[in-house]
Amino acid sequence: MSVRAQLRTIKIMKKLLLLSILFIGLSCADKKVEIKQVAEISCGQCKFELEGGGCNLAVRFNDQAYYVDGFGIDDFGDAHDLKKGFCNVIRKGEIAGVVEDGKFKATSIKLVE
Repeated sequence: MSVRAQLRTIKIMKKLLLLSILFIGLSCADKKVEIKQVAEISCGQCKFELEGGGCNLAVRFNDQAYYVDGFGIDDFGDAHDLKKGFCNVIRKGEIAGVVEDGKFKATSIKLVE
């Protein structure tokens, strides 16, 4: 094999290696890790001090709070109830979903009493 052919082969191998690394990087970046655990649930604004207008459901786990998509703050009763309302107390719940675009996209929330 001539030197010119060897150099051409090396260039092709470099390009294939670069494309492989790029493909692997992009495929790993799109994966979302599903979270299933017990977390704190409450009003993001009233109890977790999240920015935003109005009272909206939020979860907090791993020392980070997220607004919830998929469930509303009144889906679990009156948010302003003095004893159980999310604007007045922080409750525990089993949550499932993924963090996407800075929000928790919930597929399941079950309160733990």
